[in-house]
Amino acid sequence: MLKSDWDLVDLQVFCQAARRASFAQAALDLGISAAYVTKRIAHLEKALGVRLFHRSTRRVVISEAGEAAYTWARRVLESAAEWGDQTHSEPAPSGPLRVSASLRLGRQHLSPILALLVERYPQLDIWLELLDRPVDLLEEGIDIDVRMGEVHEPHLIAHPVKSNVRVLCAAPSYLARRGAPRSLADLAGHECLLLRERHQAFGVWRLQGPQGPGMVKITGSMGSNHADVVYQWALEGKGIVLLAEWDVQAALRSGELVRLLPDHAQSADVWAVTAARTAQSPKLRLCLQFLIEQLRQGPHALRGLDS
Repeated sequence: MLKSDWDLVDLQVFCQAARRASFAQAALDLGISAAYVTKRIAHLEKALGVRLFHRSTRRVVISEAGEAAYTWARRVLESAAEWGDQTHSEPAPSGPLRVSASLRLGRQHLSPILALLVERYPQLDIWLELLDRPVDLLEEGIDIDVRMGEVHEPHLIAHPVKSNVRVLCAAPSYLARRGAPRSLADLAGHECLLLRERHQAFGVWRLQGPQGPGMVKITGSMGSNHADVVYQWALEGKGIVLLAEWDVQAALRSGELVRLLPDHAQSADVWAVTAARTAQSPKLRLCLQFLIEQLRQGPHALRGLDS
């Protein structure tokens, strides 16, 4: 394929449509018409000899060949951006930025951090989506997803934010009534508060202990898909909970919660996940860097038990 068969505009339009999963939204983001987006993508499909999207009247979904082309296109645009960065000063970021996170992480930490981001870059148009379920960045048009746990999707890029674990906790009132578990297996006989979390198996707790990894199937009469609800139930003495150390460290220090089986924990590192390499977009790179810095060291940082 000759270079004259496609150009960087084709790749930019294609990548934006892939990220947004929408020709119309890509057109709005890029300041061009939807018809022009359709034309450029059709031109790129002809040049590459593949179908990049499956189209319907309601939405577009990237094809398997499109995912491979998206990876290639990102590399090309990344190289072009790196060359451009050497010859041009970087403008202040502007335009839409969509960020997603779980409810408590977003409400307690990302919400005030994004307010600081807008103060620094007032031309940004920010949307924060709080969801206690897995997020499909391409399908839902998310630029940055801040999540806990391993990132398995091959088309995503994971940027490390902070090391983190989930720990077992209960209120003193619960322990006075039911006693404390002495082993991981004991949890099966306790009232455990069930949380249907974004990327975790439901009803099973897997923790690392002195003897290596262990697993226990837990049961309980109360559960929710919102961590806020489960956290409040734990404070009220309704049962044992497994939550991130940054989420419960204040309650542990105040004595509202007590850590159980302190030699057991579940790995839950925090990542900022994107669907495009940050070098491709100066806006995305600057915003991502700001979020990571603030989550690590700013006034609304994620603080562990040893902070």
